[in-house]
Amino acid sequence: MMTASVESVMLAEPRGFCAGVDRAIEIVERALAKFGAPVYVRHEIVHNTYVVNDLKAKGAVFIEDLADVPPGATLVFSAHGVSQAVRQEAQARGFSIFDATCPLVTKVHVEVGKLHRQGYEFLMIGHKGHPEVEGTMGQLSEGIHLVEDVADVARVQPRQTERLAVVTQTTLSVDDAAEILTAIKARFPQVREQKQQDICYATQNRQDAVKVLAPQVDVLVVVGSPTSSNSNRLRELAERLGTQAHMVDSPDDLQSAWFDGKQRVGLTAGASAPDILVQQVIERLKALGAVSVQRMPGVVETTRFPLPKGLK
Repeated sequence: MMTASVESVMLAEPRGFCAGVDRAIEIVERALAKFGAPVYVRHEIVHNTYVVNDLKAKGAVFIEDLADVPPGATLVFSAHGVSQAVRQEAQARGFSIFDATCPLVTKVHVEVGKLHRQGYEFLMIGHKGHPEVEGTMGQLSEGIHLVEDVADVARVQPRQTERLAVVTQTTLSVDDAAEILTAIKARFPQVREQKQQDICYATQNRQDAVKVLAPQVDVLVVVGSPTSSNSNRLRELAERLGTQAHMVDSPDDLQSAWFDGKQRVGLTAGASAPDILVQQVIERLKALGAVSVQRMPGVVETTRFPLPKGLK
């Protein structure tokens, strides 16, 4: 029996899908419609269980190793981007390739390539093992060093410091990245920063919305999968601001105990989480007593990215 005292739900604005995620999912769906199943996808197209299962049901096959893809098959690179080695292997194997890398990640890759040709080494702020980090660091065979925290900045040993540039995973905590960048600039004062930061507009906007929302609610629910970097950052941010926060992959993960004595519930979703899950969570919260659902005022996102040639 669920007992809780939820009265109202406040929806963060913006929340949920960003332009890069919309585009990546559409690329897989259009490839399936045009070429038929199966379409192979290297890595989860975006880090969301619901989205991946939905595409599996339509005929997408998710793989990590290109050896698992038959010759001549249609292959999609995930939104997180891939290393040069993966790109070259896919071409050598003769797949029909569609690249769903988010254009904002591609922008980082292009910058790395351009500055490398000018003799730069790189410090990359990011999380070890995340596919976006592996893809960006894999643009070069050497000369790119990962820093995950301020302590790493003190330890890192680039071969030279005259030409040193910093790049960032697009889905980090804006505040954490700023703190690490400050440490980098203190140790390497001549480091080259991006003119426009690498953390993407959608990550920034969703974090800004949580900063406004968290102080107004008793508990925050973040819809997102455990593997989703930007969703995890939203939960951490709320907790840092002193608001209890929980991340759910599906409405079934909600626990009524979270809402005991909590009248105002905040709700947001990571950039890879579909709105259908948000709506299902709202229904569960209504079953716990919520009578009103309010949308926060917030930034309206209008960014759209074009599809690759051959799928338009």
